[in-house]
Order: sequence, then structure tokens, then C-alpha cells
Amino acid sequence: MRLAPALPLLLLCACAAPVARAGAPQPATAAAPVAAPAGSDAVATASALEVSVKPGINDDWRGRDTRRLVRRLESESREIWVQRERVVEVVAARPGAVVADVGAGSGFLTLLLARAVGPGGKVYALDINRGLLAGIAADARAAGLGNVETLVTPEDGTPLPPDSVDLVFMCDAYHHFEYPRSMMRSLRAALRPGGELVLVELERIPGKTSQAMLDHVRAGKEVFLAELLADGFELVREEAVAELTENYVLRLRKPGADAAPR
Repeated sequence: MRLAPALPLLLLCACAAPVARAGAPQPATAAAPVAAPAGSDAVATASALEVSVKPGINDDWRGRDTRRLVRRLESESREIWVQRERVVEVVAARPGAVVADVGAGSGFLTLLLARAVGPGGKVYALDINRGLLAGIAADARAAGLGNVETLVTPEDGTPLPPDSVDLVFMCDAYHHFEYPRSMMRSLRAALRPGGELVLVELERIPGKTSQAMLDHVRAGKEVFLAELLADGFELVREEAVAELTENYVLRLRKPGADAAPR
């Protein structure tokens, strides 16, 4: 069921859970410090009260067999990998924009986004897996992309400062959030007024979606959208992407300054 246009929407696209690359250098420390986390006091309070919606969902993604994880993320059987250039085209990150790729995984979308925003922009790759992030940093250096920064991210918030990013992108990541309300409050605080959230998520359709995926993804589009609206985002629209049959794309925004129409 396609959602009718409503209020402006932020799109979240985080491609699968984090995966460390085998042999990738382990960072001596987490990414360079970036001021106080967005809404840190409020998020910490909310996190203390929030109960995990799916305990253990990320256990497998904390493993050290990063080659296996990368193979899963960059498989020809995975729609997002096959259509990665189309996905970034739909996201439409503007040159010079600051983007947060939340749940960056192996970083194949991170690098495409970095090229899209150009040297005047910046892409933060956020993930819970240090090894994966080390792989992204190495790949960015090899590609000559100096506008990528990796940030180790806890389950219930981000290290991004308030009003620091123009676009939050999450691809197949929202269903991996154990504490979605705390995480989304943190991301909302990090967005500038009028900033966008682009969410790419897996469809969950009984009779069409496999039972394994129905068991893995805790809820469908309508539930996830309702959660995001309750967290203070506005729906812009659901993007029509003919190339995607297993995933949907929602564009939302943080209320505030008027954003240029797309």
C-alpha cells in the first residue's frame, strides 16, 4: 500500500547492520571528537526509560568475521546492492550537504553519497562496528575521498552535535534499532531545521515477504511511519522507485526552516 503525500518526510536509509572488514586496521580511538552528542541529556534520560524492542537483533553484526558480513551486504541477491546507484539518485543529496549515513555497514552507499555531495560536503558514516568503520575509512582514502568521517555509534543515540547535518540517510537500518525512540530523538536533534530524513526499509508483506524476513523485521511501513511521526518528523512523501520491489523509500523532514522543494 502506497502512502499518500502528507507532511514533509525525512528519509532513512541504512544498509544492513555493520560489518567489519577482515584485515582492516582497527582505529586506535573512535572517530575524532565532535562536540557534545545531539540532545545528549534528553536522549540519556529517554534511553534509561526505553526498553529494547528486539533484544539481541544486532548480536550477529558485532562479530569479527567481517568478510562474511560484507559478502552479505554486497551480494548480487540483495536489491539495495544491485540498485545502489539508483538509491543514491533517489536520496538526492545536494552538493555541499552534510549527510549522516546511519548504519553504514560496508560503506558502499557512504562512498556514493560522498561523491554526490562533493568536496564541499561531508558524509558521516555511523555504525556500531569499529571494524566496518575502519574498512570504510580505508576505502574512502583509496578512492581519494577526503569528505568521509567515521563515527562509532551506540545503540541508543549518536555522537553528532545538535543542528549539524542536512540529511539523515538510513538504509535497511531502522529495524535494527533496539531503542528506536532514543535513537530518533538523537538524530532529530542532529538535523538542522528543515533537514531531511530519507528512510529505506524492507517491505513486510504477508504472502509475499519470506517468513524469515517477517520474523526479522519487527513491523511494517505503517508502524514505522507512525513511530517517526510520533518522534516529531513530518512526512514529505513516499518515493516511487520502480526498481525497488523489496524495499520502500520514505522522505521526511524536521519541522523548521523551509526547505527547497524537490
